[in-house]
Amino acid sequence: MAPQRRVASKAPEGSAAERRRPNSPMMAPGRREALWRWLRPAVPGICAALAALLLWSSLRGPQDIPEVLASRGEVLPGRFMEVPCSKDYDSHQRFEGCTPRKCGRGVTDTSITREEAEQLRSIAEKGLALGGADGGVSILDLHSGALSMGKHFVNLYRYFGDKIRNVFSEEDFQLYQDVQRRVQLTVAEAFGISASSLYLTKPTFFSRINSTGARTAHDEYWHAHVDKVTYGSFDYTSLLYLSDYLTDFSGGRFVFVEEGANKTVEPRTGRVSFFTSGSENLHHVEKVLWGTRYAVTIAFSCDPDQAIGSPAFT
Repeated sequence: MAPQRRVASKAPEGSAAERRRPNSPMMAPGRREALWRWLRPAVPGICAALAALLLWSSLRGPQDIPEVLASRGEVLPGRFMEVPCSKDYDSHQRFEGCTPRKCGRGVTDTSITREEAEQLRSIAEKGLALGGADGGVSILDLHSGALSMGKHFVNLYRYFGDKIRNVFSEEDFQLYQDVQRRVQLTVAEAFGISASSLYLTKPTFFSRINSTGARTAHDEYWHAHVDKVTYGSFDYTSLLYLSDYLTDFSGGRFVFVEEGANKTVEPRTGRVSFFTSGSENLHHVEKVLWGTRYAVTIAFSCDPDQAIGSPAFT
């Protein structure tokens, strides 16, 4: 018996299959044209609004700082914020009357004059003109003689010898020492300790930061870190700024990292920022976006064995 061929039955009129079959376009041509006539004038405005939103989002970025400890427009005789001390100091020898028991961070614009800071910047510029790093960070340490040169460091006193006397003057070195002494007094007064118990320690150095990409790990200054962990001798850290935020450079603000409430210091020529060096003051520097940022890092230890002398003009 021959197999019988099945014939698909026609869906009855009005069935679900029939209802699913489209019987007209999604939108009539006339309606599409009317909608486009309405949208066309608004397109440039919509695009501009989207571009502005994207730019705003990129400028905020991950480094958006919610709270300013010291803005560039302020002239501060002194501002201090106390924070609880970390336990970092417990793993080091304690020096009574000096090792931090009162911890915090402060800013002043009156310890060093703007003119003195500009003279110090001139010293940094003269010294760094002898070398300079391939990456964005160049260092000049007048104490040890360390000078950035390409991806490495040289000792400028050995490398340049007597030529150094044609670069720096005795007055340069005297000013440098005087400024360090006044910063030492500022730190001691803020933390209620004797200045004689504070010892200048290494590394104390000039820094120049620009927007050049990092070439070595040393150039990646934007990572959060703790000075007491990085340099065990540090008990108190200070920075003297030699250039102005938003005038000489953008980015490059100093950020104290705190959960949900980061604090930032905006550099200003002659401004001194100082803080206890433990993890109560976790910090980093924002990436410099344009221009050049100059500063001097001046560090102090309570341990006389970690003391360094002032550089001598010879």
